[in-house]
Amino acid sequence: MSNSQFWNERYSQNEYAYGKSPNVYFYGELKKLTPGRLLLPCEGEGRNAVAAAELGWAVTAFDQSEVGKRKALELAAEKGVSIDYKVGQLQNLDFSVPTFDAIGLVFAHMPVTERENFHRSVSKLLKRGGYLILEAFYVKQLGKSSGGPQQKEMLFTEKMLRADFNDLIIQSITDLEVDLDEGPCHKGKAHVIRMVAKMSTF
Repeated sequence: MSNSQFWNERYSQNEYAYGKSPNVYFYGELKKLTPGRLLLPCEGEGRNAVAAAELGWAVTAFDQSEVGKRKALELAAEKGVSIDYKVGQLQNLDFSVPTFDAIGLVFAHMPVTERENFHRSVSKLLKRGGYLILEAFYVKQLGKSSGGPQQKEMLFTEKMLRADFNDLIIQSITDLEVDLDEGPCHKGKAHVIRMVAKMSTF
């Protein structure tokens, strides 16, 4: 099964797999910033994109899932906002560099062969002084049933993120145990890593 087939199947239910409310950490950090242009890769059913648009951000999102896009646009219509949602992979989408004031990576996991290049390519899309907000599953998530991939190489460590985003200034990075309540697919005690990083202003 291809990645797009997997996610189309996950999003095929009427219920939103990760709920309709935004990720708490991402949303809290985004509220600290002045609205501008925001990019949300791997955005699924649109919960973070719609919440950001409600805060006044001009949101561009993308994912591999056509079903995810449909549900994201339905959620945007329900909330009375608009988002620009593309279907495809980063390397096939035509983003000019640099474009965005902020980028959110919320549980954006992928095979180790893709991860480093993806992270480096994403950071290049940030404007000078732009922010990257990330929450993902830490390596200690392995074996937990609250969500995320169950392959250790697809989970994150602080060392990995510092290496992948060495062109950014890390402002905060921490791993911790949290209680997830994000729809049926993210529920229960989980171990996550959270990071805010900034592109240099010069």
